[in-house]
Amino acid sequence: MSSQVKVAIVTGAGTGVGQCTAISLLREGYSVALAGRRKNLLEVTVKEAGDTGSPTLVIPTDVSDPDSVRELFKQTKKTFGRLDLLFNNAGIGAPPVPLEDLTYEQWKAVLDVNLTGSFLCTQEAFKIMKSQNPRGGRIINNGSISAHVPRPFSSPYTATKHAITGLTRSTSLDGRVYDIACGQIDIGNAATEMTAPMEEGIIQANGKTVVEPRMDASNVANAVVHMASLPLNANVMFMTVLATKMPFVGRG
Repeated sequence: MSSQVKVAIVTGAGTGVGQCTAISLLREGYSVALAGRRKNLLEVTVKEAGDTGSPTLVIPTDVSDPDSVRELFKQTKKTFGRLDLLFNNAGIGAPPVPLEDLTYEQWKAVLDVNLTGSFLCTQEAFKIMKSQNPRGGRIINNGSISAHVPRPFSSPYTATKHAITGLTRSTSLDGRVYDIACGQIDIGNAATEMTAPMEEGIIQANGKTVVEPRMDASNVANAVVHMASLPLNANVMFMTVLATKMPFVGRG
């Protein structure tokens, strides 16, 4: 890292990959704004990080709400003066039901958080990064291996993650002129609350229920920190980090 303290925003920082990544960034010396729906879980993340000496800012945020997102970035800039890294991590899924049984509300909720939320945060990050000095910054999107291959009964989640890939590419292209780099990390079976059912077995493309291997979420956090550590004239455009023995290659 340079002598200048870097500033990061992590969405979904209260649990899972977001929590692990926020902790890793704090331990790397970043000032971190932790965003998520539940303030108590964000505070737990700060506590879990221990005495890093790195400044934190806890901001309860609904990424699907434009006003809430604007406040997140406003408070981050007010507190830290700049923004060097945005990790668009917040995400939800829908119940694993047949596509035809999914409600409009369930579909829309996933799109609002996973896709629209990432867009809104990216938009606000651009506004800060293009005008600060030194100019520029980095945006990393959580894409998931569902950006490549779907699971059964996952149409909303899969659709948003495929769309995130398009957003990543567009952000990378549109950010060039402002020295804004954008990449995507596609994660497979990180051991989090969201993937806990895998220990009991989840449905496969052939209809069978199979227990799937998982990996420690720290592997993802380490990968994000590496992506973030590069100079702005270098970029990891796409990275896949997954449990080695999970059924991804050859899925189906």
